Amino acid sequence: MSVHYAPSHTADRRVRVQGRPVDAYPVLPPEAERGSVRRVTVVGEEVLSRPCREVTEFGTPELAALIDDMFLTMYVADGAGLATNQVGVDLRLFVYDCPDDHGVRHVGHIINPVLDLPGPGERRLVDDTEGCLSVPGAVMTVPRTDRAVARGFDKDGNPLVIEGTGYFARCLQHETDHLVGHTYLDRLSKRDRKDALRQMDDRREDVLARRADKAAALSRRRLDA
Repeated sequence: MSVHYAPSHTADRRVRVQGRPVDAYPVLPPEAERGSVRRVTVVGEEVLSRPCREVTEFGTPELAALIDDMFLTMYVADGAGLATNQVGVDLRLFVYDCPDDHGVRHVGHIINPVLDLPGPGERRLVDDTEGCLSVPGAVMTVPRTDRAVARGFDKDGNPLVIEGTGYFARCLQHETDHLVGHTYLDRLSKRDRKDALRQMDDRREDVLARRADKAAALSRRRLDA
């Protein structure tokens, strides 16, 4: 999922990491500092349209490295969330660094998430703009519930319960959709889907160039450090 309004770029007390409040947190998460940039898949690639596999091995160096790479890839692409099939891996996992509507920054990862949404009599659908790193350059209005709870595990196999409201709830729903083989385009009418794909065709090269420039600048900073 792409960011359409920016969270505060100052480290303050309004941050929740893995669902827990922390006193302060850096702009670039530690995972991203360790990671490498991976290619982001684009709508139409087969890996984005099939359900991802459950993670069965926790606490492995490979899983930790995947999460690190996903954080850095999300940062370079100016994302608020990123699912594994967006970097070509079909495992049930996503990372996020996303604000909610109250200015609280939420940072973390969740593995094998199961999404709980409010019941029909309790839910409130909100129409808001949404983008996707795998649909570069397109922004469309998508209805989502204003609250969501994701239940799953961290990379060491510890249970997690992540609660989201507003824009962060939208992020949880968007990324969980990816893990069952859907993009937000699947929630659009045929007409709106065509509009989104036209936007992507018009803007894709510019978006990918910005990502490449940001990755190159990051690489230069690392060499100079």
